[in-house]
Amino acid sequence: MAAAVTYQFYSQVYGGGLSEAAFGLALPSALRHVRWLVGGVEPGEDELENYLRAVCAAVDAFAEFGEGQVGGFSLENFKVTHYEDEGTTGEEIATQAALKELVGTSLAFSGVR
Repeated sequence: MAAAVTYQFYSQVYGGGLSEAAFGLALPSALRHVRWLVGGVEPGEDELENYLRAVCAAVDAFAEFGEGQVGGFSLENFKVTHYEDEGTTGEEIATQAALKELVGTSLAFSGVR
């Protein structure tokens, strides 16, 4: 099992700005997503920091956007959505953010089938 992503790593090494509580809420989704993204491959010692940074990037994305569709706003009973076709999702944003951290490692293509 890969080393755990800690709030200390997130805030001090990665430079994330979420509170510890918000980090903790988004972490399970981020871990699950990055594991899926790399096809369950465990990072080697030389790729571990990239893996941890990818999880942190996914944490930020899920904390800000959730896992569902992104776009729109609501004011009391008035709701506007900015979806063209299917729009984008928090999961897609998390994927892009995590892949940017995995560039140059074998993990970036481990999940490709």
